[in-house]
Amino acid sequence: MELEHFITAALPDWPQWATNLLLIMTVLLIFTLVMTNLFTDDDDAEMEIEKAKPGAKGEKSAQDMKELHHEFNSFRHKYMAVYLIIMLADWMQGTHMYTLYLSYNVNISALFLTGFFSGAVFAPFLGSAVDKFGRKRSCIVYCVLEIIINTLEHSTDFTILLIGRVLGGISTNLLFSAFESWMTTEHRHRGFPEEWLSKTYSQASIGNGAMAVLAGIVAQVLEDNFGHIGPFQGAIALTVVALVLILAWPENYGEEREGDHKTSTLYHQFKEGWKTTISDSNVWRIGMTQALSEGGMYTFVFMWVPTLLRMEPPGGVPTGCVFSALMMAITMGGVLFSPLQSFVSKFLSKAAAPEMTATFIYALASASMAVPAMWLSKTDVGSDHYFEYMLASFVVMELCVGLFMPVAGTLRSKYVPDALQGAILNIFRLPLNAVVVMGTHATDVMAPANVFILVSTCFMAAAWIQATMITSTQPVTSVNKKKD
Repeated sequence: MELEHFITAALPDWPQWATNLLLIMTVLLIFTLVMTNLFTDDDDAEMEIEKAKPGAKGEKSAQDMKELHHEFNSFRHKYMAVYLIIMLADWMQGTHMYTLYLSYNVNISALFLTGFFSGAVFAPFLGSAVDKFGRKRSCIVYCVLEIIINTLEHSTDFTILLIGRVLGGISTNLLFSAFESWMTTEHRHRGFPEEWLSKTYSQASIGNGAMAVLAGIVAQVLEDNFGHIGPFQGAIALTVVALVLILAWPENYGEEREGDHKTSTLYHQFKEGWKTTISDSNVWRIGMTQALSEGGMYTFVFMWVPTLLRMEPPGGVPTGCVFSALMMAITMGGVLFSPLQSFVSKFLSKAAAPEMTATFIYALASASMAVPAMWLSKTDVGSDHYFEYMLASFVVMELCVGLFMPVAGTLRSKYVPDALQGAILNIFRLPLNAVVVMGTHATDVMAPANVFILVSTCFMAAAWIQATMITSTQPVTSVNKKKD
């Protein structure tokens, strides 16, 4: 009892239910980290031993694999350093954008919709430019845009804020295509094994959740000291740091052979991206599952705060505390991804494990969103039990987010050709933004229960499409090796 009293006294003056939620999620996260480290810490060593066994000509020796693994870790750490800084800056904006616009007394829905609409408009063309002009350059452009956008957020003028949201749609497309395209192509360019890609995606998901938790704390401190604009000023400083680190990256392009980007036109990249997306059923199905799952996720993000506020829990809703707890669930998902995929691979072939894992994750997300849909359709939503079920379903939903981020990245790297990564990943964002725009608009015109039904349906549709790919074969992916 004394320990519990000490912990409670050390925490801010939050409602008891919020403190309990944060403590429970902290314990669960620590338990998950300990258990996964105990049972999965030898994976890399086993992989090296297996690949280093004597056999066919050309196989690598144990020493070669050790050096390659050292090089891979160095590469991954350099990428993750930039990725984590960028995601911390992005989360710091996301946690306080709603309250900033609320303090400006502007049309919040119009601003959010403008950002998603901008993303949908520029998505089909932006990816081709990423492949043509270089992924590193595109990452640099992203950083410059973010610095400009967060500077514009200082203005209370609605027109200037709209301009910022238009630029935000462009930068979001770059965030979720340029960085991943650079990492995937550079990974193959350096000759690292394909299996190691999923480890990078898993670490990115874990890091993303961790940065989200940290962002809630850092952004709150900045807001307390500098007002609502504080987190955006912090994001500018972080983006400058990321920009400096990116300058040290090598450049890579969307090309079948080294040097193709010099002769390939922007129109050629655009045409080939669309041609591949439409003609390859595996590619467009991956795009649809991404659109449905991430569209459902973004709609949920727009819904969870007003849903909890509407239920009027005792002591109110400390959004920063709840946000941190939900982000811990994302981190747990990233940690659990590798063990889950390893478990699934025991019953299916290793090649089909990502597809089956994704199907399960999307189905679980659909079930979690059916819970608020069911309870919000009741008349008495002020019941403690309703609120507890709601919180539990939100935690499961964010756990699924942490799981489907790495599995979706693994599937994209499996089916999307290196030469068209930027183009196709941005084409994927066209239906994604369309789903998000419809979902966001639905929050204004539909009852909350019906919105959650819509979100649940999106995830179930994603699970069904993903299930049709379990027997799909992996296409040949272009790999650009270094010239000797």
